[in-house]
Amino acid sequence: MLKKFAIALAGFIAVVVILGAVKAAQIKEMSSMDHSMPPLSVATSEVQAVNWRPTLKAIGTLASVEGVTIAADADGTITRIAVESGAPVRAGDLLVAIDTSVEEANLKAAQATAELNRINLERAKDLWARQAMAKSDYDAAAAAAEQSRAAVAALEAQIAKKQVRAPFDGRAGIRHVNVGQFVARGAALMPLQKLDPIYLNFNIPQRQLPALAIGQTIAVAVDAFDRAFEGRVTAINTEVDASTRNVAVQATLANPDELLRPGMFARVEVQLPTADVLMVVPATAIAYASYGNSVFVVETMKDPAGKEYLGVRQQFVQLGATRGDLVAVTGGLKPGEQVVSAGVFKLRNGAAVQVNNTAQPTSNPSPKPANT
Repeated sequence: MLKKFAIALAGFIAVVVILGAVKAAQIKEMSSMDHSMPPLSVATSEVQAVNWRPTLKAIGTLASVEGVTIAADADGTITRIAVESGAPVRAGDLLVAIDTSVEEANLKAAQATAELNRINLERAKDLWARQAMAKSDYDAAAAAAEQSRAAVAALEAQIAKKQVRAPFDGRAGIRHVNVGQFVARGAALMPLQKLDPIYLNFNIPQRQLPALAIGQTIAVAVDAFDRAFEGRVTAINTEVDASTRNVAVQATLANPDELLRPGMFARVEVQLPTADVLMVVPATAIAYASYGNSVFVVETMKDPAGKEYLGVRQQFVQLGATRGDLVAVTGGLKPGEQVVSAGVFKLRNGAAVQVNNTAQPTSNPSPKPANT
């Protein structure tokens, strides 16, 4: 019995020794393997030094260079509307005709009286030349002739007032009246606007007044169009609004296609004459954090064993202005450095990376929405 127990115990000890040897060999093999993290795939972008002109940003409203609401200058019934709503017109074109039948009848009577008085004056001149008429009779004939001419001119002017004409070149708006409608003096007939060129009125704070000058270029954006319109500052008000401490500015924009309309809301950027040299990186390169914003600079590094590898260094930066997809960095970077532009949020300081620039995020200072 003791012999069997000794044999079993010896077998058990042999099995434990063999298993221990196998496990030790496995542990030794695993300890000799490289357990470092594989390099992370990132895209990079070069830090660029660019000249950015500083801008003043404001909100403005478009206004016509010339714009009025055409109104009736006399009472009467409308007999003709000579222009359709939205049609272009030239200065002097007939817009609306008001009934002048009474004035035209009175004009004929006045013209007949004026002709008779003219004939009487010619006779009076002949008699006065032969001293066959008293001077008082001659003066009366001359006054009557002059008075009748004035009466004709007054009626012609009254008729002309009822022929409403365009005071300048422009485009008619939607008319407010119809043929056969009676209108009183001063009643609105239709708007008329000159759309090319067009004004842009906006305000800037008084502290920015020294940076503004006549002739500066402006870029204008409106919600209706996915494009920028260019203009120039043409007037700066001579006084500052005491309630807002803002100064009114007016710019002029070419508008040959009449895309811009009076009353439109506009966003304005005034380009200042001086240019600043700034370091810019794509906005996707910035790792924003409450304790400070940073980027990851790609450079050659060494591991604890002295072996070189491509890794990233977290660099805290100070940010400046933003334009489109680009952000200005005012401190912390140098031109030519490579920063990670895609894959920032999976990195840590000292991490190994592998650069793959086949797919890059956009870095356009003036991006536009894609057509859909």
